[in-house]
Amino acid sequence: MPNPYREIFAVPGAAGFSAAGFLGRMPVAMMSIGVVTMISEITGRYGLAGALAATLALSGAVIGPQVSRLVDLHGQRRVLRPAVLIALTAIAGLLLSAERGWPDWLMFVCAACGGCVPSLGSMIRSRWANIYRGEPRRLHTAYSFESVVDELCFILGPIIAIGLSTTWFPEAGPLVAACFLASGVFWLTAQRATEPTPQPRGDDHSRRSALRSPALRILVTTGVFSGVIFSSVDVVTVAFAEEQGHKSAASLVLATYAAGSCLAGAVFGLMHLTGPPARRWLLGVCAMAASVLPLPFVGGLGWLTAVLFIAGLAIAPTGVTIMSLIQHHVPRAKLTEGMTWASTGIATGIALGAFVSGRVVDRAGAEVAYAVPGIAGAAAVALAFLGYRHVVPAQRAESIPPAQGGTDADGQDGGERRENDGREEDGRHSQPVA
Repeated sequence: MPNPYREIFAVPGAAGFSAAGFLGRMPVAMMSIGVVTMISEITGRYGLAGALAATLALSGAVIGPQVSRLVDLHGQRRVLRPAVLIALTAIAGLLLSAERGWPDWLMFVCAACGGCVPSLGSMIRSRWANIYRGEPRRLHTAYSFESVVDELCFILGPIIAIGLSTTWFPEAGPLVAACFLASGVFWLTAQRATEPTPQPRGDDHSRRSALRSPALRILVTTGVFSGVIFSSVDVVTVAFAEEQGHKSAASLVLATYAAGSCLAGAVFGLMHLTGPPARRWLLGVCAMAASVLPLPFVGGLGWLTAVLFIAGLAIAPTGVTIMSLIQHHVPRAKLTEGMTWASTGIATGIALGAFVSGRVVDRAGAEVAYAVPGIAGAAAVALAFLGYRHVVPAQRAESIPPAQGGTDADGQDGGERRENDGREEDGRHSQPVA
């Protein structure tokens, strides 16, 4: 029986850029929780810790899509290396400020400048899309694999960040995350053969942001509430473990959360499902929301671990489906930007979730703060139902390409849309999907 995962790595260079992406994405799982652990270890102030993590994430949410837009225009190598140097300088300033007890405002300035961290996940997925543009089944498997890699980062990242900061010295977690970022980005940009060709934009339509697509706006906004779920679970779990007298165990509990998503993503990549991807996205959002409702009622770390493992099962399949939907709604020349906007929505939610949950922990304790992801999940479900009609039409329009030479509502050239539709047409009944 053929192994779909083995098949996607038959292309020369695929294993190399995917490995570089894994290394470079580790900071996504390490930096925020590392900052929370570092600040809580040094000052004991979860409110400040959550606010700094929120600033770092929100800065990335604002700057990240602009970096990706430049990548689409000028290429990964020319843009990513200068961007990561700025980010590394800012992170170094944040660590020095925390270690030496410098004013809080200086830490916030450094956290804000740290938003130049590029979206490595979007860069890797755009390389896969460039390779398997006409092979939807293999592209689905590649996206599923990258979702598994994301979850592996979230399994290993918190363990490394929290473990280093609690057993070595407080700044160790973010420091190692910065090293991973530097090595991953420079390794990735050294691999030129698989880098997508830059897509210069000459007319007014092509210069507009990919976010003009109504469907993309719905996916991004729903992602904000998903990000609140993820970050609030992280922050509150650290505090809950500390209340239970086992703060270092938080890394293992959060690793279980990611392990559930990793397992689901690996299985999902082997499947070729039928039915509209938009419907699976809606079901995935509902499943993520329902799975966090029991969190305020867990009585100990054992039950918490079990609940988070189950909650994680909905994450990766939903993320894979989102990336597929983005391909239906975003022109090829803006694909990296569109994928980064999806990550930006989550990053914005991570910022909000870290800030709100940190404040609730300080004032009411961890058990009460576990209501934050439940409220965010309910909001995500409500928005998904309200915006569902904007996501569905693109799926129905697959077999009805626009007229010759026309442009659609998003400003995409009709010929390009027909090419995209033909690309998905061959596999949409067998591979309905990141």
